[in-house]
Amino acid sequence: MKKYDSIYRATLAKWGEEAQYDQAVEECAELIAALKHFKRDKVGCEQVIDELADVALMVGQLSFMFGEERVQRAIDNKLAKLQKLLESF
Repeated sequence: MKKYDSIYRATLAKWGEEAQYDQAVEECAELIAALKHFKRDKVGCEQVIDELADVALMVGQLSFMFGEERVQRAIDNKLAKLQKLLESF
């Protein structure tokens, strides 16, 4: 069992998948807003870090829901493409 699986499982049992999808969208929107405010010096980096932590938790939850191995394979593929792109410059 992975480190947070029991928390993710309990979260799904309490609120369900649909609520977690909605929560992920909300957390991403809050990070977007924090980044926009940060660029305009309206918030400090701590606000961005706080929102980034929320998004990281939701990414973990969604990865658990969709399959962590599948997500990791997709990440590996994206990193390989990025490496090739970097090498072409």
